[in-house]
Amino acid sequence: MRIALDAMGGDNAPAEPIAGAVLAARDLHIPVSLVGPHDLIARELGRHENSQLPIEIVDAPDIIHMADHPVEAVRRLKGSSMNVAVQLVKSGAADGFVTAGNTGAAMVSALFGLGRLSGIERPALATIFPTQKGHCLVLDIGANTDCRPEHLLQFGRMGERYSRLILGTTRPRVGLLSNGEEESKGNKLVQEAHVLLRGSDLNFVGNIEGKDIPRGSVDVVVCDGFVGNVMVKLAEGIAEFTFGLLREELTSSIRGRIGAILVRPSLSRLKHRVDYQEYGGAPLLGVAGIVIVAHGRSRAVTISNAIRVASKAAKSNLLEALGPDDSVSLRTSSNSGLVT
Repeated sequence: MRIALDAMGGDNAPAEPIAGAVLAARDLHIPVSLVGPHDLIARELGRHENSQLPIEIVDAPDIIHMADHPVEAVRRLKGSSMNVAVQLVKSGAADGFVTAGNTGAAMVSALFGLGRLSGIERPALATIFPTQKGHCLVLDIGANTDCRPEHLLQFGRMGERYSRLILGTTRPRVGLLSNGEEESKGNKLVQEAHVLLRGSDLNFVGNIEGKDIPRGSVDVVVCDGFVGNVMVKLAEGIAEFTFGLLREELTSSIRGRIGAILVRPSLSRLKHRVDYQEYGGAPLLGVAGIVIVAHGRSRAVTISNAIRVASKAAKSNLLEALGPDDSVSLRTSSNSGLVT
């Protein structure tokens, strides 16, 4: 079980991705292929004790930067760390691909290089979202800005199977994000998707509102990529805002600083529960390969967790489960509707 890691992806590359690979190889015993400019990676890897670790370097001279246009960069930079890593997965030399780089480029590279699973029209980017009861899976969070009702049904099926296989949920409850719980609520897309989901074999509990997500009312949240992306980024902003206010209030007076000492353990546990670093990254579901996209600000521990998730997905035969006919045959890739 070997995972290909984009060593040049993210705001803190190559130092943090390489440090994350060392953590995964040393503590989790997962072999890692570091993909990027050989000499640069070798120098950075030399800062770590790695002589006995299952880490190899795969040369990829080109780099796709965070500000690059996804489609143009993927097509122009054939030797980029993303494209080379995807080809390792396609050839079978790696069992999964992890990157903290340009999200749009990662999706395009995966679509062009791996294709889609049989029966999947639109791959979806999913993320684990913390709730009062643990966590839930939200998809799509940015791969598709414009969807048809059947796409949301496919998202629901892929999310349900990922929740069962990877997150260990026995019978995932699937909810459709809307502006009201009633069947009549929502735009045309939501109303038509509701009919399809209700008629499926999923454990569909109906429409849910935004407030139901942190309450843990469902295990899988289905929405189009535009709504999902706005929702997740708003939640990130609120979390940062809330912790910032707490820090400001707890350090503004002597009484506050004393109180901060008393509540520090509780705040530490709270931060641990909502910290995206604990979840590793977002799986790109629907492409014919294991692809995990980590946050651009990812540190070593996040990268290590993303490698762990990719390895678990590969071992769980996720691709076979996502295909409606247990097939992983390739289809023609399309970047229609991608957020770029």
